[in-house]
Amino acid sequence: MRSFRFALIFTAMMLPGIAYGQDAPRDPAVSQPLPPAPVSAPAKDRDSLFDALKRERDPVKARGIASQIMSNMNDSGSPTVNLLMQWASAAIKEKRNAAALDFLDQVTILDPAYPEGWNRRATLHYTMGEIRKSMADIAEVLRREPRHIGALAGMAGILTAAGKDELALKAWERYLAVYPADRDAQEAVTKLSEKLAGSRT
Repeated sequence: MRSFRFALIFTAMMLPGIAYGQDAPRDPAVSQPLPPAPVSAPAKDRDSLFDALKRERDPVKARGIASQIMSNMNDSGSPTVNLLMQWASAAIKEKRNAAALDFLDQVTILDPAYPEGWNRRATLHYTMGEIRKSMADIAEVLRREPRHIGALAGMAGILTAAGKDELALKAWERYLAVYPADRDAQEAVTKLSEKLAGSRT
């Protein structure tokens, strides 16, 4: 499904299984948001884009808005953080995961309020097989930006692959509340709802 491929672009997804530990939330479909930070110009632009995404019903137009949102989120507003993110991306492409992880660790330390630093590290942890750490980072993303469509899709994909259907359904429903025009997410919700209904009969 495209939703799972979409999740791969932005964060971890479709894991073969999951085992929760102390560094991962027991119920990742529910997170506690941080107090609101001062609203910057990019954040205001992002709010307008999220409003447009929620209203848009055409899937193609909605996909364009979603891409704009992710581009907006990629800019931290800090040249230093942006450079570290570029270095991390280059290291990931070159399969230098340890170096990439070091860069992303620095990002989360320098600017812990920047959701995309946590999100990129969640993806890296997934590719390294660190499932619990990936889920813990996704939780950090959603504390800072509960509407982060990549993190929500990634969380839903992880939970689906782990067989945690009820939590996966909640995650997909949260995703659709932000991005209602995603037909693949709609299909995922329908299938999970039918599966859960069948298991109760």
